[in-house]
Amino acid sequence: MSGRVLITAGASGVGRAMAKAFADAGAQVWVADMDPAALADCPAQWRKSRVDVSDEAAVAAMFAELKEEWDGLDALCANAGIAGPTAAVEEVALADWRACLSVNLEGAFLCSKYAVPLMKPHRKGVVLITSSTAGQYGYPNRAPYAAAKWGMVGLGKTLAMELGPYGIRCNVICPGAVEGPRMEGVLQREAAAKGMTRDQVYDGYASGTSMGRFVEAQDIANMAVFLASDAARLVSGQVIAVDGHTVNPDPKL
Repeated sequence: MSGRVLITAGASGVGRAMAKAFADAGAQVWVADMDPAALADCPAQWRKSRVDVSDEAAVAAMFAELKEEWDGLDALCANAGIAGPTAAVEEVALADWRACLSVNLEGAFLCSKYAVPLMKPHRKGVVLITSSTAGQYGYPNRAPYAAAKWGMVGLGKTLAMELGPYGIRCNVICPGAVEGPRMEGVLQREAAAKGMTRDQVYDGYASGTSMGRFVEAQDIANMAVFLASDAARLVSGQVIAVDGHTVNPDPKL
């Protein structure tokens, strides 16, 4: 696809897979990330911004720069997120709760808020929000994360209704457990909290899907490129899981 695409948390993990997939499809790519080393490691032809998506002033400044350079935006991948604490709800600190919602939910809101004015004049565009299967089922000991991800589903469905008359589509991608460092941290924390091994927790997550496995970042990237393409021109307001088919979101480990 041709076009101009911004991916938040685009310098590593799922975001980087998205950025590469869009670039390979012919799009111009702009990645936003908090990690300067990861940004420096991105291809030179990608535009880059070091941005905290929960900081409105920083988000506004990035979009002002983007408007100056590109004069428009064809697709936003609101992909930034953090895992938040792994703990029973009574043990979750309010500061940790707020931090999780701020990056995940408020970050998606802020990026959408500043991306949409770049799309409306052209009466076309795509907003893709990376939620999670935790935004469909909920997960024990992950209250802040699940609450944020459910909120992102509501945000995406609302944006689809609000922006459809302007030719702008919005869909929500819900990854399941994705192989990589971020999920590895979750596995280690859950194992410590439950007195289990990392492999036991991993097997529990995998056995909760009909396909019995984790997904890979490329699987999410492939879906993002499809949803941003003309092949999905009438796909909007949808919540699409890429998770190997979750059949039991709370396997008894």
